[in-house]
Amino acid sequence: MVIELEKQWIWDSWYAHDGNFWHGYFLKADKALEDPDLRHFNVSQGHATSSDLINWTHLGTCFAPSEGPAFDDKTTWTGSVLQGPDGLWHLFYTGACKAENALYQRIGHATSADMHHWQRVDDAPCLDLEGPNACHYETEHMVGHWHDRAMRDPWVMADPAGDGWLMYFTARASGVKEANAAGAIGFATSPDLYRWTLEPPVFVGGFGQLEVPQVFSVGARWYCLFCTSAEHWSKEMRATAGVPAVTGNHYLMADDPRGPWRIAPGFLDGALPCRRYAARILKTDDGLVILGFDDNGRDNFVGKVRDPEPVGVDEQGLLHVGGEDRQGGNHG
Repeated sequence: MVIELEKQWIWDSWYAHDGNFWHGYFLKADKALEDPDLRHFNVSQGHATSSDLINWTHLGTCFAPSEGPAFDDKTTWTGSVLQGPDGLWHLFYTGACKAENALYQRIGHATSADMHHWQRVDDAPCLDLEGPNACHYETEHMVGHWHDRAMRDPWVMADPAGDGWLMYFTARASGVKEANAAGAIGFATSPDLYRWTLEPPVFVGGFGQLEVPQVFSVGARWYCLFCTSAEHWSKEMRATAGVPAVTGNHYLMADDPRGPWRIAPGFLDGALPCRRYAARILKTDDGLVILGFDDNGRDNFVGKVRDPEPVGVDEQGLLHVGGEDRQGGNHG
């Protein structure tokens, strides 16, 4: 069984494990809208639980845009969930507001004791493209160059090198003439999950946008999974990738979570029309698995999360969907 709702589309999703169950969070919108493109601006977040990533119990809506004027009164888009040292669960998410026609994205923060009922930490975003390092980012909506001011899809994790926390997010770099070469993985740091400092991007290039980043390690190697569309490949990427431009999920590789990051060869999980988008790779007792939403293009949009498929790692550290773990190593 996939994560699917009869009367609502589902798209981007993210996951957390409480020690007993997987908690799946996802964006959803009513199919009564008829046009799937309208889903982005009629969004709420759903919540479901599972012991095996296949059979899911739906718990309903767990988060939605603010009611009053606020940075997130139009959308509450993709995020990530993790448990902090205070025992609370922390949701970091993308907010956009009506006053700006949802063209400017910022990062919000909410907490929960039960992983379902969330309370906003503040009426203001926890992170915006402000401060001394904002110069590295496209901080304004570059009309005619790109369709929005990108700052979304926060992925937060503990800093393996210290006591703090790291945040990665979808962004765009400043001063890049080719629109499709300005995609960036934004970066921020925090000592406590509440106070965040914007840092320069950890990666720029290859694509116009690197959406829904997820950073994880396998052995000594680090990976940054992301998704992108065929129309957003840069000229250099099209010339050097060795594969046709497709829509789907690919990844960066590094020896350290702060980089330097490099684009892995080929393309991990793509097709035209897109088979699976906004994927996540999860560590299970049986190894790595990938799951994301069933897209199939605008004219035949499906809107459900596909069942997980295995992911293997070869001797060079490259990932393969459906492949065995050729390295035989620990996924921890």
